[in-house]
Amino acid sequence: MDLGILSNIDNPAQLEKLYRNNKTAFKSEFNSLYPELSDNKLASFWHERLKYESSEINWGSNKDLGFVLIAALIGGLLAKIPYFFGIDEEFFYSRNIGFIVFPILTAYFIWKSGLSIKKTAIVFLATLVSLLFINLFPENKNSDTLLLSCIHLPLFLWAVLGFTYSGADNRSYPKRLEFLRFNGDLIILSGLLLIAGGILSAITMALFRAIGINIEEFYQQYVIIFGLPAVPILATSITQTNPQLVNKISPVIAKIFSPIVLVTLVVYLGAILYSGKNPYRDRDFLLIFNILIIGVMAIILFSVAEAHKKNNPAGSMMLFALCFVTIIVNGIALSAILFRISEWGITPNRMAVLGANILMLLNLCIVAFRLFRKITSKSENMEVGNSIALFLPVYWMWTLVVAFLFPFLFHFN
Repeated sequence: MDLGILSNIDNPAQLEKLYRNNKTAFKSEFNSLYPELSDNKLASFWHERLKYESSEINWGSNKDLGFVLIAALIGGLLAKIPYFFGIDEEFFYSRNIGFIVFPILTAYFIWKSGLSIKKTAIVFLATLVSLLFINLFPENKNSDTLLLSCIHLPLFLWAVLGFTYSGADNRSYPKRLEFLRFNGDLIILSGLLLIAGGILSAITMALFRAIGINIEEFYQQYVIIFGLPAVPILATSITQTNPQLVNKISPVIAKIFSPIVLVTLVVYLGAILYSGKNPYRDRDFLLIFNILIIGVMAIILFSVAEAHKKNNPAGSMMLFALCFVTIIVNGIALSAILFRISEWGITPNRMAVLGANILMLLNLCIVAFRLFRKITSKSENMEVGNSIALFLPVYWMWTLVVAFLFPFLFHFN
């Protein structure tokens, strides 16, 4: 996404306007351009201005607050659709949970990035097709492809969100990494808001219960159901207007948990040998094994996305060790899946897990190779981050295949 900073570098009024329209994107693009603008006095001023971090919370403009309030209201109304129209809740939420929040966040970044009408139409069409597809899916509670589509469709909507976040500049590796960091910040801030909201809700209901008034049903049906969709919307607005609030938390969490996860994985592998558990025969154990891999993979992705900017040999060695151990765990899971396919044949679930494991294994190998080159001083920091950014579209394509093609390949079974 080109905000026009370079072409307006000698136009103070336009630079201020660009900054106020999208502070996070402006700061990111300016920092990437600054090395070639360091001789420009106005650029030097902006460099110092952007380095300054205010301790005050910026709630954004009146338009930002208005958008958050309207978006939260829309999210709550969408969540109440089963109540308004008498739709089965299990049917609605299993298929449409992603449409309660992701399209609203997508609209926010369409507005902030000034996406063109053509690209906005593409986003709208992709979302509409997804909505129609999943809701017209034949009802069959025993359908594996229905379950897979319900799981992978939110991931596809997440990819659409990434498209709008980057301003459709999907070839930019820094933009992809910035999107990953945004997700980390969003998860952290949303978690804090949920904890605070949960404590407030518990206290509120207890206070009313103490005076003999039971508001639990009303509170759940109207306050909580409107509040939950509002959390990621509010968190997104806060992260975009106050990047200084959370941009230091994600690296700290990644730095703390990466070594803990590494030790846990090593101990867990030893415990598997001791317990005699067999992922080749035990389906539930294999499922937990794959959930573990996905969780560790997410930590690696966020850690690399945060650490690629800094030269930290110890951190790189720790991440390399974590990648190496995860490759071993992934290899065991992959061989177990291949064994189950050879013994009991191909099913939609096995194919989906097989594809995901192959992609994660390839990605881990590339990241480990780049980390090794970085440790041996044969590559730049940026190459490690690029190895993550390079693979993101591959994951997104796989979600597209599983969500939309698997039902036809396996006859909606």
